[in-house]
Amino acid sequence: MITNPAHNKNILIFLLSSIGLIALPHLYHLHLAVFSFFALLLAWRFVGIWKPERLPNSPVLLFLVICGLAILYSQQRGILGRDGGTSLFVIALGLKLMEIKSERDLYLINYLAFIVAASQFLYEQSLLMAAYILFVCIVLLATLVFINSHSAHTGIALKKAVVIIAQAIPMAIAVFILFPRVEAPKWLLFDDEHQAKMGLSDMMEPGSITDLSMSDELVFRVKFTGAIPPPNLRYWRGPVLTHTDGKKWTQAGDLSQQQVLARPTFSGSPYHYTLLMEPQNKNWVFALDMPAEFSLSLRQNANYQLLAADDLQQRTEYKLTSYASYNTGGITPKEYQHARQLPGTPSYRIKQLVTRLHGYDSTPEDFIQQLLNHFRKEDFHYTLTPPLMEENPMESFLFETRYGFCSHYASAFVYLMRVANIPARVVTGYQGGEINPVGGFLEIRQAQAHAWAEVWLDKQGWVRVDPTAAIAPERIEKNIDLNSLVPGGVINFSAPSEGTHAAFQWLKQARHLWSNVDYNWQRWVINYNSTNQSRFLSSFGIQDFKGMVYWMMTSIGVITALLSVFLFYQRPKAIDRTVLVYNQFLKKLAKVGITKRIGEGARDFAERIKPNIPEHADTIEQITVAFIDLRYGSKPTAEGLKRLDRLVALFRV
Repeated sequence: MITNPAHNKNILIFLLSSIGLIALPHLYHLHLAVFSFFALLLAWRFVGIWKPERLPNSPVLLFLVICGLAILYSQQRGILGRDGGTSLFVIALGLKLMEIKSERDLYLINYLAFIVAASQFLYEQSLLMAAYILFVCIVLLATLVFINSHSAHTGIALKKAVVIIAQAIPMAIAVFILFPRVEAPKWLLFDDEHQAKMGLSDMMEPGSITDLSMSDELVFRVKFTGAIPPPNLRYWRGPVLTHTDGKKWTQAGDLSQQQVLARPTFSGSPYHYTLLMEPQNKNWVFALDMPAEFSLSLRQNANYQLLAADDLQQRTEYKLTSYASYNTGGITPKEYQHARQLPGTPSYRIKQLVTRLHGYDSTPEDFIQQLLNHFRKEDFHYTLTPPLMEENPMESFLFETRYGFCSHYASAFVYLMRVANIPARVVTGYQGGEINPVGGFLEIRQAQAHAWAEVWLDKQGWVRVDPTAAIAPERIEKNIDLNSLVPGGVINFSAPSEGTHAAFQWLKQARHLWSNVDYNWQRWVINYNSTNQSRFLSSFGIQDFKGMVYWMMTSIGVITALLSVFLFYQRPKAIDRTVLVYNQFLKKLAKVGITKRIGEGARDFAERIKPNIPEHADTIEQITVAFIDLRYGSKPTAEGLKRLDRLVALFRV
């Protein structure tokens, strides 16, 4: 066997393969130049296992370092931030591979690889990624076992690593639950691009919501403590748009920033629920319309939209209460002004339509009904792919194309209300949500992005009116299925064929099961912050910092005691014969004044004494390798024990 582990081909192959597994997910995170440079270095080091003369000398290595720094500077403009720091560690790991000369270098590379593995959580915190990182950590730990045991048995090294990890998991769980959670200060949270995403905008124009309806991306999940509201009441309130130029709708800045002036009055049964928001680059929280109670960390603006103090760069959980029946009361002069704004004088055809539907000579309630009947009875269609309407989009939609999505119907409805001098505005958000039957929670995705109208009525306040329900009531009662499009982009709400249903039913069930596992992982593990920790521990009577520390130390002590009993109370094994024979070897050396230090390993002891008795160096090496192989590397065999026994018996100092 080759003595120096830094030149052991089996160890190097095992180590380099482990590092390749660790860096692989970063292919999707880091710039292509960074990952390509690392892959080149890794492949070069693989070649060097069989052809060491091909490894770079000092001048070439210096050139590679300069190239790595140049790539870092050009792609990241520094080493701060998530991407810059991760790229630095990945390139440093690749460069370190090119100068493996001793066992110390193997340890350093292994520890650096642990850092690169942990950096994966800066990009993705899913359960699958956690399982993958656990796997690569087992492989890394097995590499350390492999290095120290000098064994070629990778299966034994992996088994030992799994046992070590399994023994550490109970203590890790106890520390995770009980160790005080300290929130990082905001100046430590580097602002990396594309860290969070958001679908809806504070502006709406033709096609803006239509594009989202083709996305299956998750927006938030909701767990109700009681009854789940029916589909026609699942309106999740977002930005309210009051200003229009005839094509584009935007928020009124003074109202969107103002605090709510008067709380609505609520009636009926409340809905209590927990809302888990996915990361986004906005501070919007989409509450069930209308929110009545919410966390102190949230505020409600004058449009009754809930806002967080900062952008929700991480998954955030809120406990909310909403009512389906409410009355917002009176209207302020500023609201009245905004809710009647028009981009210009309405056209003759628009006025004729309002007149024909009795918008000028009937009550607002009657005109609303007349307009909804007009949408319902005339040749209007609900579609995800409406035709382009660049010029006069309002008239083109109402009198010519008559094909539109929810944003077209909501904007047209509000516009006609304002022409009739009735205060109205557009509300954007999400509508519906798919129930996960396994976990009993709702999943709201970008495909449920929606726009509806609000009309202010005397003694009722702002009242929700959804014109889409008049055109395609199935859209409100059912979720949009991305496979429900027929040629032309018209939504097909009919049930799928029996064959298709049977073919994909098991996939849907598997998705629900996995979604439930992921939901609980996000809630109880990833989102286990100081607030949730305090809430969870208080249910067990742990109220303060002192109690947390007490229970944590007690838990660690109990786990340590149990593991100690497990490790020390084991039946004598055949491997004890190996220790007995090795002790005979030590006794022979002790007779000439050579003793093994307390805590000194067999390998270190051999390397220390060989220069003192060089004439016996070869025999000492053979005894040491045989002992390590039997004691740590593989199961003892009669042949291996006989060989060690023979070597020790023949040893004379």
